[in-house]
Amino acid sequence: MAEVHLEKVVKKYGSFQVVHGIDLEIAHNEFVVFVGPSGCGKSTTLRMIAGLESISGGNIRIGDRVVNDLPPRSRNISMVFQNYALYPHMTVRENLGFSLKIANKPQAEIEAAVNEAAEILSLTPLMDRRPAELSGGQRQRVAMGRAIVRHPDVFLFDEPLSNLDAKLRNQMRVEIKKLHAKIKTTIIYVTHDQVEAMTLADRIVIMRNGHIEQQGTPLDVFTNPVNTFVATFIGSPPMNLIDGTVEAGHVVFSDGSRLPVPPRYAASEGQKVQFGVRADNIMPIGHALPPEEHMAELDMTVSLSEPLGTETILFGEISGTEVQAKMFNPRPVVPGERMRFQVTLDKCHLFDAESGHNLRV
Repeated sequence: MAEVHLEKVVKKYGSFQVVHGIDLEIAHNEFVVFVGPSGCGKSTTLRMIAGLESISGGNIRIGDRVVNDLPPRSRNISMVFQNYALYPHMTVRENLGFSLKIANKPQAEIEAAVNEAAEILSLTPLMDRRPAELSGGQRQRVAMGRAIVRHPDVFLFDEPLSNLDAKLRNQMRVEIKKLHAKIKTTIIYVTHDQVEAMTLADRIVIMRNGHIEQQGTPLDVFTNPVNTFVATFIGSPPMNLIDGTVEAGHVVFSDGSRLPVPPRYAASEGQKVQFGVRADNIMPIGHALPPEEHMAELDMTVSLSEPLGTETILFGEISGTEVQAKMFNPRPVVPGERMRFQVTLDKCHLFDAESGHNLRV
């Protein structure tokens, strides 16, 4: 079994602390994605699991072994990097089998493992090519194949798709998801791209400044963000946050407009809050999804529209804050047009204006 346990793990560089005592349990066969802005500690955490960085405190266990002092080769992990790290003078076949060759594995075992990896990743027609003759997506598949042949307990991916264009990233996300279904092993994946995190993960771990802000399924962190950081980091477009004050069961904005306090929220009279609503939940009437139980309406002037085919993103302002809304079954919209919008209150949030914490009861 390849569970991974992080227990109060700390990383310091001199007096500068990068990772602040994080605790995390990753189950056997789970696909966990670390996501967060640059410098949040996600890659450092991955490298500590791999043994490429020493830890400054705490314990890392893989299976039933504490691996704090074990070198990478003794941890039975395989790592895939963003720069592929292929040997340019070797063929695909030679790249795939190189780690087994230097481990003095029997030739028959090497060939069987290489052929199995090539079959899983559709590399068989490319086996006699060198890296310079491959596309970026093919090179990344070879890099994954080189990890597969070792049959590791844990796969570690460090931003493996960041060097690919948008179309190839989409294709490779599908390849990685298929890979996990086929090989059924533990995967820990680092990215700054929240779309990758949402589409790949069984569980997302959102990091900021060396701390875990929230962890959960993609749907859970999207629908129930614990604070404004998670609310604006996860989701595209990011959640709209509008400053307001709670008065008589409503959130009143500085321009005088108001919306009812969303259900399941408790806020004190006069409390300063941020009203959170995603673009999917503020829609122009007549171009909206079917109404739900708790709805409200407000007027907004549209300053800009971005047609996306089946939907259009509308930009406007509420109380001096730019707000993005979605128009379904769209029509042309003229800048300056005043429109009435419906707001799905069941899917809106209230955050404390000072701490940023979600106020849901």
